[in-house]
Amino acid sequence: MDNKYICCTRGCFNPTGELPEKEPKAQVGSNKLDTTNWLADLPQTGLETDIIEIRFKNTRKGYYKNVNKLRLVKGDIVAVEASPGHDIGVVCLTGDLVIKQMKRTNFTYANEDELKKVYRKAKAVDLEKWYQAIEAETKAMLRAREIAIYLKLDMKIGDVEYQGDKTKAIFYYIAEDRVDFRELIKKFAEEFKVRVEMKQIGARQEAGRIGGIGTCGRELCCSNWLTNFVSVTTNSARYQEISLNPTKLAGQCGKLKCCLNYELKTYLDAQSDFPKTDIPLEIFDGTAYHQKTDVFRRMMWYTFSKDGVSSLIPVSVDRVKEIIDLNKKGTKAKSLTEPIAGEAVKKNLDYSNPIGGDSITRFEDPNRDQRKKKKKNRNPNFQRNPNANPNQNPNSNSNPNQKPNQNQNQNHKPKPNPRGNENKA
Repeated sequence: MDNKYICCTRGCFNPTGELPEKEPKAQVGSNKLDTTNWLADLPQTGLETDIIEIRFKNTRKGYYKNVNKLRLVKGDIVAVEASPGHDIGVVCLTGDLVIKQMKRTNFTYANEDELKKVYRKAKAVDLEKWYQAIEAETKAMLRAREIAIYLKLDMKIGDVEYQGDKTKAIFYYIAEDRVDFRELIKKFAEEFKVRVEMKQIGARQEAGRIGGIGTCGRELCCSNWLTNFVSVTTNSARYQEISLNPTKLAGQCGKLKCCLNYELKTYLDAQSDFPKTDIPLEIFDGTAYHQKTDVFRRMMWYTFSKDGVSSLIPVSVDRVKEIIDLNKKGTKAKSLTEPIAGEAVKKNLDYSNPIGGDSITRFEDPNRDQRKKKKKNRNPNFQRNPNANPNQNPNSNSNPNQKPNQNQNQNHKPKPNPRGNENKA
């Protein structure tokens, strides 16, 4: 098997290059809308469901019932029921998490009998025909675009997906208005000799199927985990104080980025007690107009000109409320930055390190050398004799035959006794 049979859009490939002796192996975490079974290492409870989530090309998934009680694990390639014939898919989730996944994706059904069935694990014949269908998809998409242009239809063929048994093909297209593609279906049926199904998708769904890297440097959310597309408006950017630059707010699909809604509720909750930004503040120096807001610091910037040419002045939200209350009473505030009445001015807390904990020489004594010099200056003529008696006075004469020094006797004259007269006989 050549590299042309490698299938990354379905999350599996054949690493050995042999067909049909070796079965293709599933890739883990490198396919679109990958699901992690975080209950896989827990013991079975006996209450597991027979419903299995199976993935197909790109972001298409389906839920099927394991009626034959097959021992299936994540990555197995199976043949499932289709209309008509059968389709080939990859098992991506089993166990109790399938029910939670169905609730998350809003998949509803009246009873389990409505679910399609899992027939068997894919055999060598099934895999060979499946590889042939995958190989024909790119050629069919390019030829379908040529036919649509020849018929002058205002539409775009975004993707083509063949069924596993190569008896049916799904053509995904994008169009702003309604398209009469009755003639197009006839052309497709004559050209490709298969049953044709047309499915319209939006720009967000197309971006999820194609995939790519977003401005954040990560894989697109719509091709990684996002399945429900919620409408995004420019108000989401206004509430978050984001610049309304269309080139920065638009994603690869050309629509507003879905991530603008991720933190919207947090910003709305933080701004619940903020005053309206369209209310000007009347000050003795003039009228101040709002320019921007820092939501989490609770600061609002004002200028004394509507066009924002003058310098910005930061004002706290509480101060803005006080000025608005004064203006309602018909009085003007003295200044924008005046502290709130009855509230002490808070000092800015700054970091200080009084013990010098960040210094490399914090354990060195700078006065150590000076102390040594002082000890030497106290007795410069002192030299310790290694043979001297430690109990002997260092100033006494060690040689008994040596005459005492006169200078030494003068220095050690007895002090006069102030009460010497009382000691006389």
